[in-house]
Amino acid sequence: LAPDSVGPAAEAVVEGLANGAVALLENTRFYPQEEQNDPAHAARLAKLADLYVNDAFGAAHRAHASTEGIARLLPSAAGLHMAAELSALERALADPVRPFAAIIGGAKASDKIEVLKRLASLADVLLIGGGMGNTFLHARGVNLQASLLEPDLVETARDVDEIAARAHCRVVLPVDGVVAAEASAGAERRTVPVSEIPPGWRILDVGPRTTAAYGEALQGVKTVLWNGPMGVYELAPFAEGTNRLARLLAESGAFVVVGGGDAVAAVQAAGVADKMGHLSTGGGATLEFVEGKILPGVAVLPDA
Repeated sequence: LAPDSVGPAAEAVVEGLANGAVALLENTRFYPQEEQNDPAHAARLAKLADLYVNDAFGAAHRAHASTEGIARLLPSAAGLHMAAELSALERALADPVRPFAAIIGGAKASDKIEVLKRLASLADVLLIGGGMGNTFLHARGVNLQASLLEPDLVETARDVDEIAARAHCRVVLPVDGVVAAEASAGAERRTVPVSEIPPGWRILDVGPRTTAAYGEALQGVKTVLWNGPMGVYELAPFAEGTNRLARLLAESGAFVVVGGGDAVAAVQAAGVADKMGHLSTGGGATLEFVEGKILPGVAVLPDA
């Protein structure tokens, strides 16, 4: 372990390596020049190597000295994991075997607006759950009582619906939910239609009728992209909707790409990780790839 990521101390560790040995550098972000992608700082990093291999897909959307700047100074290549990530995402998005289904969950639609718009134009069916599903239901006039939603994104939700309609993409929203007065593991909970939530209560997970509707929509699909949980997954009583979806996808026979920490954790907890086509380690990088953005850490690599 080197005591620094650049400079004499790091150089001494690297120079003293035996054949086949590995040196771990100190955190590159201890230097502000790292995130500034400072050329001089990238050159200091480049002094430590003859070749550069980037296997950090999760940081590929960041133009930093250790992800983009250094690749301009050394012969560079994508690592095996990076290549696998790109291959899986391109398989799902560039020319998917159809029918192609996209499943998007998570708390806020504002985090994934461009993702939703692009998938609405690409997918044959778009399943939306979690907090962002609430925003779409609210846009359709459903009173969700105290449920998490973003009223200022009602028009955006309607835009996504319009994009989907023009692209002949079917949008599937929750029809029932597991509700409680508060988001706690010990709270009293009920399963009710989304239009019958008691005053002051909120949706914290999708219900079994929603999972059944998702299952019907996924019949016969060949490619699936899933990002984000269907409920407050970190609380066990509200994780079942996400877990049911994981098991459903495992039985689908489709090529399934799973992204986002909670969705990946769900397929692992359900014991079906080996039934998925690919588990992505990228958070922001995966979302930006889905949006169609250029990832600086990928674009700079000649073979990626």
